[in-house]
Amino acid sequence: MTLIQKYNTAAPRYTSYPTVPYWDESTFDATRWKQSLQESFKATNTTEGISIYIHLPYCEKLCTYCGCNKHITVNHGVEKPYMDAILREWGLYINLFEKRPRIREIHLGGGTPTFFSPENLAVLISGIYEHADLISDASLSFEGHPNNTTAAHMQTLHNLGFRRMSLGIQDFDPRVQDIINRIQPYETVERVTNEAREIGYTSINYDLVYGLPLQTKESVQDTINKIIQLGPDRISFYSYAHVPWIKGNGQRKYSEADLPKDEEKRALYELGKTMFAENGYTEIGMDHFARPHDSLYRSAQEGTLHRNFMGYTDHHTSLMIGLGASSIGDSWYAYTQNEKTIDRWMERVNKDEFPVVRGHILSTEDLLLRRHIQALMCNFETTWNKADVQCDAIVEGLQRLQELERDGLVSVRPKKVFVTEKGRPFIRNICMAFDARLWRRQPQSQLFSSAI
Repeated sequence: MTLIQKYNTAAPRYTSYPTVPYWDESTFDATRWKQSLQESFKATNTTEGISIYIHLPYCEKLCTYCGCNKHITVNHGVEKPYMDAILREWGLYINLFEKRPRIREIHLGGGTPTFFSPENLAVLISGIYEHADLISDASLSFEGHPNNTTAAHMQTLHNLGFRRMSLGIQDFDPRVQDIINRIQPYETVERVTNEAREIGYTSINYDLVYGLPLQTKESVQDTINKIIQLGPDRISFYSYAHVPWIKGNGQRKYSEADLPKDEEKRALYELGKTMFAENGYTEIGMDHFARPHDSLYRSAQEGTLHRNFMGYTDHHTSLMIGLGASSIGDSWYAYTQNEKTIDRWMERVNKDEFPVVRGHILSTEDLLLRRHIQALMCNFETTWNKADVQCDAIVEGLQRLQELERDGLVSVRPKKVFVTEKGRPFIRNICMAFDARLWRRQPQSQLFSSAI
């Protein structure tokens, strides 16, 4: 059995610890969430600032590979009511804080944020700014679909301080685009990229996915050659998460027989990694690549890379506010998720209720394990002190690492664990060794996508 066959099990992506399926909702309520927000805000607003994630869930078409929370519609009359509710929800948070928030980071995710008109996006962001101050080097970014991201979108957001843009490319092969219902010509991506640079965007990211149905080594190589010609500053090269038991009919347009598996799938990543390295990109954390001038590269070099529900970021903030249907918030001491359906989320917001539907208060053990898992995900190493190894969960995690060490994936020292070059493709498995909640309650059904 190869290492990929051995370790290609279901594993979390560790944008949080504990992971969402293991949140203990029995100890959570909205009052405790608000208290944790106030505690975190008071401790970190001056030094770190806050991050804001705004979920804009609308899309005009269904991309069948997508695992995001989205709502498919061609009715743009939904924009203003949703935007008004976002600002009303933001007001609930503002009322909790004694001082004006200092914004370190904003990310517009989806769905498709560029579903919204430039005029409505301007009203939305201006409404956020009305009650907060931007830190001078704040990182403001948005996700865009190349087919509907216009120069007006980019110019409007640039005028409001946005300098980062992420375009969902996924794959340029026509057969793959057809089966995932994501058809966008190379020329469209080229036009949007060139316009963004002319406007003044300094960091353009492309999202690519490997392991999609009908992908081959030749098709991925062709896609990456085209990507290299366009020269984005960052590249996110994600493993396709095949979770039809969660996403229903969308991911059932094709079957498992259409998907590259195990060594074949991993070979697609290694091909991309090699091609990126040959063209000046450095691998950052898990699934990310950046050029030396990009802030994500610099943060990785300086040891300040951070990971949260938005993925990898180049700034650490303890407090992340999630606005919009299904958004997740993180006060560092607690997590929460909003109502998933738009109607229910709007109903509660318009009653001036925090629209949280579930959450988790982190225990002392959770906070310790979170620190180590975060360090492994960001820096491929973690260190501990004498007090840490008095925690049973740490001791048990180190015991689980013994087999991974025999396989050459990690090196365990008296006060340190570091991931070997051979072990980097297995980082999710390595972090899973410290996932005490998962080991104490093994899932009865599949919760996560495959690790490789």
